[in-house]
Amino acid sequence: SIGERHLRCFQATGRVELSLCDIREELRRRVARQYGIGRTYADFEAALADGHAAAVIATPAHLHVPMAVRLAEAGTHLLIEKPLSTRLDGIDRLQEAIRRRRLVAAVAYVLRGHPALRAMKQAIDSGRFGEPVQLVAAAGQHFPTYRPAYREIYYADRATGGGAIQDGLTHVLNAAQWLVGPIDSLVADAAHQVLDGVEVEDTVGLLARHGGVLASYSLNQHQAPNECTITVICRRGTARCEFHHHRWRWMVEPDGPWHEEDFGPIERDSLFVAQANAFLDCIEGLARPVCTLDEGIDTLRANLAALASLTAHNWQTVV
Repeated sequence: SIGERHLRCFQATGRVELSLCDIREELRRRVARQYGIGRTYADFEAALADGHAAAVIATPAHLHVPMAVRLAEAGTHLLIEKPLSTRLDGIDRLQEAIRRRRLVAAVAYVLRGHPALRAMKQAIDSGRFGEPVQLVAAAGQHFPTYRPAYREIYYADRATGGGAIQDGLTHVLNAAQWLVGPIDSLVADAAHQVLDGVEVEDTVGLLARHGGVLASYSLNQHQAPNECTITVICRRGTARCEFHHHRWRWMVEPDGPWHEEDFGPIERDSLFVAQANAFLDCIEGLARPVCTLDEGIDTLRANLAALASLTAHNWQTVV
């Protein structure tokens, strides 16, 4: 589970003393035993009452904000799994509690920590390729291979953060917003095409406007290749991040050679360890969040607009 991954990767930093809260007794006991966790809690109220300096919220998405508000009001720094929520209810109260208590709050969009994406963003931000004008993103994987229990977890229901838009595409939208700015408007099409045992969408196509940047997104959760590519076309060059190859590439001459910077191979846990260290650096005043709460809210608004577009069959303004 993503909660176990966070626990394992925070432990790998060597900077924290960990406790664990999970209502599932068998899982809680197994994880505590496997990672040597001394303090465990069978319910959220018990964990909240004990007091902690920081918390990672890795519950189904509809519970993120209610839990985050309680923790923030108790003075706890927060790393909240993506998506931030499934609705906007409670967001204002969360922002106020974080501001009032002067807390660190970050949203766990882990792609932002990928060194290839970070290098590509730095190059684009420098003006090296000129103004971005278009973004093209394509992603897919065989979800049952990576999450065999997808039928029994949050994924099976949009209300708990399930479906390809809130589970998979949200990562790509967030990365793209980081590269070229927030989404102003979008239109989406999606359907359940392949995955057995669920009815939520597993295939998505989306068009968007990031200000003056035109964008197109394609994602599915059933293809054999595990791959994700984001291409940003600028006035004086093209930059492409190939996450599955752990590299970014660029071309500046028409029909010229691709140049590249390779960072591979990168183990998946290493991105989560980097995310954990970055969060702890923020708490110590050494850095700002890799994905701020406000940026997570921007992506939540895009998620909700995409879902609304499916129902209304039209373009949606992202507000």
